[in-house]
Amino acid sequence: MLAIYLSTPEVYLKHYLETFLNLKLGLIGNAIAKSKAPALHIFLGELHGLDVTYDLFDPLSNTEDGFIVQINELRDRGYSGCNVTYPFKQMAMQSVEHCEPSARLVGATNTIKFGSETRAINTDHSGFIRALTSKLAAAEFGSTLILGAGGVGRAVAFGLASLSTGTCHIFDPSTERASELVSALNRNGFHSKIVRQSELGSVSQRVKGILNCSPIGHYQSPGVPIDLKYIGGQTWAFDAVYTPLDTEFLKTCRAVNLKIVSGFELFFYQGLDSFEFWTKQKADEKGVREAFIRQSGINKALI
Repeated sequence: MLAIYLSTPEVYLKHYLETFLNLKLGLIGNAIAKSKAPALHIFLGELHGLDVTYDLFDPLSNTEDGFIVQINELRDRGYSGCNVTYPFKQMAMQSVEHCEPSARLVGATNTIKFGSETRAINTDHSGFIRALTSKLAAAEFGSTLILGAGGVGRAVAFGLASLSTGTCHIFDPSTERASELVSALNRNGFHSKIVRQSELGSVSQRVKGILNCSPIGHYQSPGVPIDLKYIGGQTWAFDAVYTPLDTEFLKTCRAVNLKIVSGFELFFYQGLDSFEFWTKQKADEKGVREAFIRQSGINKALI
């Protein structure tokens, strides 16, 4: 009996340490070599007394089967959870048993938690709302033009639509993808319209906000998602891309004096929400943000 009494606390303590003090995380996506996600989550772990590892995974195949192989590998290797980025956010919904309301609403997930059942949430959605409201007053939101209807575009569109009574105009090179997002927004009681390539110029001049939710501007896909002559006349701009922080799109928007919501804000707040989802620990938003910016050497003028 004495041996049992002594071993029980040891077994319990080992389980506690493995479950609550070690957090094995990852990111699945394309072109992620320069992601700051590992630095952010390791930093958050240090602040909360957790031993966090965060690894990057770029699957060999961009198919749903390729993603499932990757997600199963992480689960089998004992990962606590993972983030998901381009181009897997929508297909990732097929690999989970339970979707939180944000993931169901958006139809995509960027954050998965492993356990007795695999759970999905969309912290791009919540993170964008936190990012936008930290930079702009509600009266400034207005009607918008969203460039890109993929996973992040969906999260941003649903987040923005929940904050503003203005119309969300959606453009995507894939008319089918843009149309599907517009239909989903309208089914949920929001105001949204599809924008054709030929309409970009006229629509861009009628909106208050212009948002890049495409991968264009990323260091591996440089450029600007819209003709430069259409930038100007709006009030504010957002770019989901954060590597680099100062994209050509944002440089152009700054040059015509638009208010800026940078990709760093979405990156930071979705990361904070992901960490809280995995750990159930509330982070000090302001303190963590300032400390991480200092540690990372980020130029505050760009965010």
